[in-house]
Amino acid sequence: MKLYKIAWRNLWRNRKRTAITSASILFAVFFAVVMRSLELGFYDHMIKNAIESYSGFLQIQHVDYQTDPSLENTIELDEGFIAQLENAEGVKAVVPRVQTFALASSGEQTKGALIVGIDPVKEKKLSNPEIRLVRHQFTKENIERLNENSGIPESVKEKLNGLLYKSYTNTGTIAMDLDLDEEAESFLLSILGQETAFPGEYLQANDDGVLVSERLSKYLKLKVGDTLILYGQGYQGATAADLFPVRGIVSIPNPELDNKLVYASLEKAQYFSNLGNRISNLAINLDDNSDKNLKYMEKKLSDMLNSETVTVENWKVFNKVLWQQIESDNNSGIIFLGLLYFIIFFGIFGTVLMMIHERYREFGVMVSIGMQKTRLSVIMIYEMILMGILGVLSGIILSLPLILTMHYNPVHLTGDMAQMMEDMGFEAVMPLASPGMYMVWQAVIVAIMVALSSIYPIRKIFALKEIDALRA
Repeated sequence: MKLYKIAWRNLWRNRKRTAITSASILFAVFFAVVMRSLELGFYDHMIKNAIESYSGFLQIQHVDYQTDPSLENTIELDEGFIAQLENAEGVKAVVPRVQTFALASSGEQTKGALIVGIDPVKEKKLSNPEIRLVRHQFTKENIERLNENSGIPESVKEKLNGLLYKSYTNTGTIAMDLDLDEEAESFLLSILGQETAFPGEYLQANDDGVLVSERLSKYLKLKVGDTLILYGQGYQGATAADLFPVRGIVSIPNPELDNKLVYASLEKAQYFSNLGNRISNLAINLDDNSDKNLKYMEKKLSDMLNSETVTVENWKVFNKVLWQQIESDNNSGIIFLGLLYFIIFFGIFGTVLMMIHERYREFGVMVSIGMQKTRLSVIMIYEMILMGILGVLSGIILSLPLILTMHYNPVHLTGDMAQMMEDMGFEAVMPLASPGMYMVWQAVIVAIMVALSSIYPIRKIFALKEIDALRA
């Protein structure tokens, strides 16, 4: 009989022992995969908020813009070159922008603001402010009217006060916060949507109005239709001052940006800053955002530019703070994961140790009746491999429902933890990464630990003395 068949039968001769050993491997894989998924999911969320949905993974800018991001270091807007970039393989979106700072004022409130001039049509391919427009808002007045509506269940009315002053870009999020079931959603959302409807519209190509981020609008006490005063310094020292009607309020996931962002049309921002046909940068998103492709595309676009005054920078350069935060957190996460693996290894080794001592007399009998120690060692290796496969596959399968659930329905943090994350400039959400190669790597590492744990039983078998084993 083949040795691996003997190993497989040996596993089920003592089901409890096999279950304990496999379970130790199962939980090792489960915790390692979930922990790594949590880390990678958080990094992906940070990058999506700050890079993919705002700044772009690459930017074409003046060579001095990175060290001095002023209007003096702007570049000429070349529509022909933009069309060439848009047709380049691997480029997902190319968006021209004007960025400057100004004092934003309304009534007695004043605050520094980041003014971003955008092409309203092209910007839909990058940050897409249109889908972030606030469409619904809960106020004291509409909550009172909803409470008087006899068609709304009491269980829903009890939750309405918790939504006071909250803003939403769609009714789906309202349904999630109120925890509505499918039956209630069908008739309640139309009532809630109509009652909480919030005015606002997206910018047109040559619009003279602006979109204001939600937190900034609350600080300045701005509403749709109000006038925003902007005052700053334009290109080559010119005074930049103008009045802008507020077209809409946008909810930005990144709290830091939500505190200071004002969108204007590209033409109006150029006129306000006295830039003529100049822009601050071209933001570029790619089909493949991996590090390898990022370097390849950076070189490819640099060759297309062939200029000494204009350069291509990747997000790790123009957003060093975010990259350093991710690297620092990733390194500390790897150290913590290493400690977890250290504990896991001794958990696995402990169960293997128990198994060997339980079977020591069995090994003595088998060697006494003629089983070669080499063949016995091979059987043990097969047993460890089979238990490792059982444990690893079970751990991955057990982790998948949790990972997928929290990937598509991330946990929204509250309290001090939420405040801490928002102070750091991140949305208070804790998603898990979608299943990927990191799961395979965690399984490989645990498999290596299982292999290391196999060294002891093999040494024990080769050092076995039949008489001592039979007396065990």
